[in-house]
Formats: sequence, structure tokens, C-alpha cells
Amino acid sequence: MGILKKMTYEGEYLFDPRLLNNLEWDSVRGWLNPHITCTEPGESWLLVRPLQLADYNKGFLEILTQLTAVGNVSYADFERQYRNMHKSGGYYVTVIEDTRSNKIIGAASLISEFKFIHGCGLRARLEDVVVNNTYRGKQLGKLIVVTVTLLARRLGCYKMTLDCKDHLIPFYKAIGYKLEPGNANSMTMRFDETPKIETPS
Repeated sequence: MGILKKMTYEGEYLFDPRLLNNLEWDSVRGWLNPHITCTEPGESWLLVRPLQLADYNKGFLEILTQLTAVGNVSYADFERQYRNMHKSGGYYVTVIEDTRSNKIIGAASLISEFKFIHGCGLRARLEDVVVNNTYRGKQLGKLIVVTVTLLARRLGCYKMTLDCKDHLIPFYKAIGYKLEPGNANSMTMRFDETPKIETPS
């Protein structure tokens, strides 16, 4: 069953939901056991789809708090950021909804960027992967990551990268991601914290 057949038509989506139809799931057969897809996620009450504005009231921000600090985000803040992402393009925030409770229980973001290298190619980054802890055992973490990974392939990205904590490396290796020798460092400069200035003693 296609994504559109399972979705309501209320509201708009951050990106065209038809992009999630007919992804190359046969190319990743064996990564999910039993085999599930974004259109056949294993339970009739699970729905994988693009983010909507209405998800503000369906617990989208609450699920992100299981990942990191979110802050006090009003609906106006959420709508402004959503509109910015929609207008800019290149943001493919994908969610899993439990349609029994109308709650968002998982999410992942694919962010694409235009490059001059690789023949003016398109690069993808995987961000903000989270699944509600109470839904363990249904492969939803793998499902949401593989969904956006296959979407990156469909969009023509030449590669997709991610940063993760050490204990998550086996999870990502199991679904095709690899550590690149000599290129496995992640460095950060934070602008949302007051820098600590070391004074010489």
C-alpha cells in the first residue's frame, strides 16, 4: 500500500509524501528481520510519513526530548521553523505515528546540501534519530533510518553521513553504515554555550 493511500489529506507535509513510495527496499533485504518497509511497517496502526504542522500537538517535540534538549518552543516558533524548512527545501523530517493514539513515536531527519565537489553533487546528513523507548522490539529505529537512507539514494545524494555515540556504532553498521579509516572524527564548536576562557596560572 502506498504512503498516500494510508495518509489523511488534512494539512500539508514538509516534503512530498510520494517520495516515500517505491523506495528500493529490495536492496536492503536482510537488514530488517522480519522484512518491513515504510509502507508496510509491520503493524496496521503504524504510519511513516513526512512531518506536518499538526505534529506539534502530536508529541513531536516531546519525542525529541528523549534525544536532547529542546527548549520552550511555542507553536508560533514551531510553525516559523517549519515554514523556513519548507521554503528552503532540502529538509526531509520523517516521522512514525501511532495512529491509535495520534502520537509521534519516532523521527529522523535527512538534510541535503548542494556541493561543488563530486560534479556539483548532493550530500546528505542523518540527524535527530529517535524512537520512543516504549516501542522497542518493533525495529522502528532501523525502519526510520533505512527509510531516510533510501530516500537520500532516491534524491541522488552521493553519500550520507552521521555522527553517533560509540555505543550506537554497531546499530548503524548493521544497516550498512561504515567508519571511514582516517576520517572518523567528529569535532564541534558550540555557539549556544558561554565559552570557558582558560586563564594562565
